[in-house]
Amino acid sequence: MPVIDVKDLSKIFGKNAKKATKYLDEGMSKEEILKKTGNTVGVNRATFSVEAGEIFVIMGLSGSGKSTLVRLVNRLIEPTEGSVTIDGEDLSQMDKKALREVRRRKLSMVFQRFALFPHRTIVENAEFGLEVQNIDKDERRKKASESLEMVGLGDYMNQFPGQLSGGMQQRVGLARALANDPEVLLMDEAFSALDPLIRKEMQDELIALQQKMKKTILFITHDLDEALRIGDRIALMKDGKIVQIGTPEEILINPANDYVERFVEDVDRSKVLTAEHIMKRPETVDIEKHGPRTALERMRKEGLSSIYVTDADRNLKGYVTADDVAEAAGKEEKTLKNILRTEVVQVSRETTMHEIFDVIHDAKVPVAVVDNEKLEGIIVRGAVIAALSGSEVNLNGDIS
Repeated sequence: MPVIDVKDLSKIFGKNAKKATKYLDEGMSKEEILKKTGNTVGVNRATFSVEAGEIFVIMGLSGSGKSTLVRLVNRLIEPTEGSVTIDGEDLSQMDKKALREVRRRKLSMVFQRFALFPHRTIVENAEFGLEVQNIDKDERRKKASESLEMVGLGDYMNQFPGQLSGGMQQRVGLARALANDPEVLLMDEAFSALDPLIRKEMQDELIALQQKMKKTILFITHDLDEALRIGDRIALMKDGKIVQIGTPEEILINPANDYVERFVEDVDRSKVLTAEHIMKRPETVDIEKHGPRTALERMRKEGLSSIYVTDADRNLKGYVTADDVAEAAGKEEKTLKNILRTEVVQVSRETTMHEIFDVIHDAKVPVAVVDNEKLEGIIVRGAVIAALSGSEVNLNGDIS
């Protein structure tokens, strides 16, 4: 069961919500409904789910409905229609007391503006949410201190917000949210007010923290590069509607419509696409079963100048070249072990093309994609070039 489950969620601002909802059913656009009723469609039938430990990014331009949507998730804004379920509990059916309890136990929010109290120290700001919950002073100070240590501000606990940089102040906001130990973290344009360099540092910080925390994060942004950088999956919004949901690779490679295609056309694909996307299935020989003649025959058949060598479990052992196996076959050698070359350039499935550039240029053989010592695929220079040009590469190495 997903941690967050949103179904047919809508928000219409104005006095004629029922009439506007009827027009939504008839397929009218946001602009048409505004002209007919004077109502504004904030969110239009949003449906998505977020799994435990996932960073789910909702992105779109100004006015797309993304910030309204995140406020519907924790019911800071009341929905016109639809439901929001957190761990199986339907927030739309809760009274105010039950809703407050869910917010305290399971949800924390980080806003674009830091919203720190200037007269309170950093640790006092970080413990504020716990103070509101009447948590014992010693316990809340302990939790706040731990969360500040987690975001790298352990030495600044007794400073005041005005003594910190913008990026450090945003870390305090993040620490305040983490002090509650929420299951779900809602981040609304959390890094948008920061300078570009500090913003990138905060993105790195969030990614590093997530590897430790494994929180479920709903992250709102208008920045596609930010979405692609931190998101496990992305929901792209336009005029209150979600127009596509997918992984960064899926959105880059298979945009759902012209709007999404225009959105992603200037993205640096090399920083998003990974080895898993561009690798092809490798030809291999088994070091225990095959000798030089078998290797030579397979290389001739496939038109290869080298071939990777594995064991029966596909654990990578190295590679052999056509010249070496031809010479060994001429000497009637029975094994590949004496001609095995073990200096292999390896990457993981998650390695980006940007990182692969540096290693593939001087590699003597195709780069090996290895997972837990097992050979999963290989990367050839042509696949890198094809992917950058917008073509797809399947596991057989075909380009389309």
